[in-house]
Amino acid sequence: MKQIRPLFLLCLAVLSAPTLAADAEAGLLAIKALGTVNGQALACAQMPAAARAKSLMLAHAPKTQRFGDAYEEATQAAYLAQTRATEACPEPLRLIDQLNRLAPQLAATLSVGAAASK
Repeated sequence: MKQIRPLFLLCLAVLSAPTLAADAEAGLLAIKALGTVNGQALACAQMPAAARAKSLMLAHAPKTQRFGDAYEEATQAAYLAQTRATEACPEPLRLIDQLNRLAPQLAATLSVGAAASK
């Protein structure tokens, strides 16, 4: 019986790896979306939206370089895109609405991913 247990644990780990990878990828996509809204908010000097984005990042994202880099890169890209754009900044309520729609997605996708990344 002792010989079967390590084999069982190995099989369980191999079978759960694709699920954890998919969860991590969904979490990264959610963090990138959050960074995009943050970059727009910063470029448009909409500080309440930027503060909300930062708060969501700190509350939900795993404290890893991978997630931090994804957030920063998305923030920078969105900031540059907004400052180079010819159209006006979005209304402040539009950005807050985007963040409110992202909040449950972050909670759902990163609750599993946070446990896996520790």
